[in-house]
Parts: sequence; structure tokens; C-alpha cells
Amino acid sequence: MNIGIIGAGPIGTTLSQHLFNTEHDVKIADTRSIKKLEGKDFKGKAVTFDEVIQNIDVLIISLPFHVIPTIKEKLAPLDDDTIIVDTTNYYPFRDGNIQAIDEGKVESVWVAEQIEKPVIKAFNHLLAMTLQNITSADGSKIAMAISGDNQSHKDIIAKMIHKIDIDVVDNGDLNNSWRHQPGSPAYCTELNQSQLERALQLAYKSATPIHRDEVMNHFRPDMQHEDIVAMNRKVYGAGHL
Repeated sequence: MNIGIIGAGPIGTTLSQHLFNTEHDVKIADTRSIKKLEGKDFKGKAVTFDEVIQNIDVLIISLPFHVIPTIKEKLAPLDDDTIIVDTTNYYPFRDGNIQAIDEGKVESVWVAEQIEKPVIKAFNHLLAMTLQNITSADGSKIAMAISGDNQSHKDIIAKMIHKIDIDVVDNGDLNNSWRHQPGSPAYCTELNQSQLERALQLAYKSATPIHRDEVMNHFRPDMQHEDIVAMNRKVYGAGHL
């Protein structure tokens, strides 16, 4: 498939590598300028924003959450058949408070409203290092949740995920995607397929923002990857899975 990626942070660049290595045609853009891609560790072709949305089957958005409203007009020319994958996560300490989400609107529903295009939620609840290694800290195969309202689009993205050797759990429609957002038991806890299925069911919507903010009180700059996963499992309620 022809895949465009907007955003060259840890998730965007890691996805570019996996997708390029699994024989997709990949191009990547920065919202600011093509020069911002210099020195980034990605695979595929560096292009401008206007070029990244041309002649693609899938567009992956991997940007800080608060940037999403600024790209609406730039996405207007995008072909209606293009599948849009939203990888974003809302963190008020970084993005500022967004009233609609603080009042309960599902994050990816908000994203779809901002860009006025449907999205599939995927690639948001695995740490970049988890995506790089593909396996969990204990060496077991990991699983990823996807949510969206178009089943055929979800099936295409699921096939793409399977090809990079990650199991997939279909989490239902987009309005259900809060179950794998920050603060949920599924979020950055490196679960296998059966564990992830259970974690998605255990999620409690009103608790997720509380747990999302609480975990920051336990974070230390010197923490190793395994420490972060263990902390997430404890705070988010996935320790017993």
C-alpha cells in the first residue's frame, strides 16, 4: 500500500521503519517544513505536507494532540477513500485543557470532528520502544487494539498490523476507543492478545483521566523501559492480567 505519515516523532518514525520493511511505499512529512525531517531516523521518502496526502491508501497522523485542529484545512484535498489512522493521545499537561474532552468526549471522536473526516484509532497505546522491539518486556508477543466505525477499513489496518507481527484486538466502534486511551489498563502495559481483551473490558471511563494524571506522580527521568511498563500496569490496573 501507499502510506503517508504526518509526524516524525518516536511513533511516526518507528512506524515508517516497520511499514517500509514490510514492503509498503512510505512517505513522511512534518507539519512545519521538510527541513524538520533532517536527522530523523525514518524510512521512506521525506516530503512536504501537500505531497504526503497525495496518491495514498492510508494516512497515519502521529502528532501532539493539540496540533490536530491546525491541519484541518490541509487535509481537505485528501481523497475520501483514504483510510486515516489516528495515533494521538491527550495529555493536558502538554496539550492544555480541552473542555469537550475534560467533560467526557472521546478523544478520537474529537479528532474526527476537528478534521471533519472519519478515523481509525490504532498505534496509540504502545510505547515507542515496544513498537521498536515488537515483543513485551518478558518476551511474549504483544497485541494492539483498534477502534473505528468502518469495518472494512479496520480490517485493512489489522492486516497491516499483523504483517509487522503484532496481534490485533478489534475494540469496536470509535466511540469505544477510550478503552485504550491514557489511563486505561490497556495503555502502554505490553499485553498479549488475551490479556488485552480482558484489559479493554476492565476499563472504567471516569477513572482513566485520574489514572492518566496519577502516573505522572510516579515517573522518574532515570526510569528504564521495563520500569515504565511495570508502573503503568500498577497504576492503570493491569498488574494482575
